[in-house]
Amino acid sequence: MEKIKIGRIVNAVALRGEVKVYNYSGYRERYEELKQIFVEDKEYEIEKVRYQQHMVILKLTGIDDRNAAEAMKNKDIFITEDDLLELPEDTFYIRDLIGLSVIDIEEDKTIGKIKDVLQPSSQDIYVVKLASGRDAMIPVVSEFVKEVSLEEGYVKVRLIEGMIDDEN
Repeated sequence: MEKIKIGRIVNAVALRGEVKVYNYSGYRERYEELKQIFVEDKEYEIEKVRYQQHMVILKLTGIDDRNAAEAMKNKDIFITEDDLLELPEDTFYIRDLIGLSVIDIEEDKTIGKIKDVLQPSSQDIYVVKLASGRDAMIPVVSEFVKEVSLEEGYVKVRLIEGMIDDEN
């Protein structure tokens, strides 16, 4: 079963074995809903979750002192696919979008593939690797993104002049 990275332990906290986690999931309360996580390849039960500013603080079973917590520093945290949240309609996991073909709906032509999804503010941005090797950025708003089909492996977009510059 595939594991999905949702965070990284960045430090130990205090003396009782708590770890400070940088959360990748976009929903830090997610840790409260989980019974266990994987740190690298080892499974741990979550005993307690609290927050310190934007960071998640976890107490994991078997990590009972500062030395054990320090040994966890710089390790990634994973969950299984079974622990993924069900998303609302027209919402997708970034990992499912990466690699999808991007089709210009007006020319019915593939212009490239999604390479990344940026989340800088209120709207996501698809980073598309064009045939020329250059990158284009397409805001994920209904004006430009017309259809997403994970099953068929494509995203159909409507481009405006100057949105992509595929000249070499």
